[in-house]
Amino acid sequence: MRQIVLDTETTGLEPSQGHRIIEIGCIELINRRPTGNHFHQYLQPDRDIDAAAVEIHGITTEFLADKPRFADVVEEFLAFIRGAELIIHNAPFDVGFINHELKSLGKGYGPLGDYCTVLDTLEHARRLHPGQRNNLDALCKRYDIDNSHRELHGALLDAEILADVYLAMTGGQVTLSLEGSREGDAGTVAQVNRLDPDRPRLRVIPADPEDLAGHARYLDVMTKKNGETCVWTRLENGESGGGH
Repeated sequence: MRQIVLDTETTGLEPSQGHRIIEIGCIELINRRPTGNHFHQYLQPDRDIDAAAVEIHGITTEFLADKPRFADVVEEFLAFIRGAELIIHNAPFDVGFINHELKSLGKGYGPLGDYCTVLDTLEHARRLHPGQRNNLDALCKRYDIDNSHRELHGALLDAEILADVYLAMTGGQVTLSLEGSREGDAGTVAQVNRLDPDRPRLRVIPADPEDLAGHARYLDVMTKKNGETCVWTRLENGESGGGH
């Protein structure tokens, strides 16, 4: 499974008002593992950048003066994302800008959906954590992801952070190392070692009261961190585990 975690920075908020993309950052995941491949490009927008936008990402008109335009990199960009699932936080914003750029080329480029599918992590986070803040900073705090190096927004940096958030939010474990697996196979098991059915029964040692109390304290911490009762507690209470 090939996924591309994507983020953009722009001159303002509305492409309908002539605002443009000025930075694209993409991180490649294969079978939920970062491959090290990425696409990153600053773009000349041929217009001024709103002062409020500069305060967010720190990118100035002067910095972009010698950068290529979207038309110069569109083929490389589409080749990088083609056939993948895009992972985007607040996808309508980025997709709207990318579609505006594609349409403005006037050369028969279709919308983004012609090249790939899109998963909106903001929608996913709202389903998991209804009524809570689900911006990228809040999710980093919720999932213990260090974003202290993020003083300003940047497309590639935010894509890297979003990749960590997405992997944590959708299961946490991103690699599976088993004896007999081949290095580089992204968790594919080459050999399964089966246990002898006639082996002696394993000794079962029940948890003592101190262990049980520690387990209860850990579940309480998880409940407070995630803002909802964790699945293990619901199961112990005889409730349905739900879909999380």
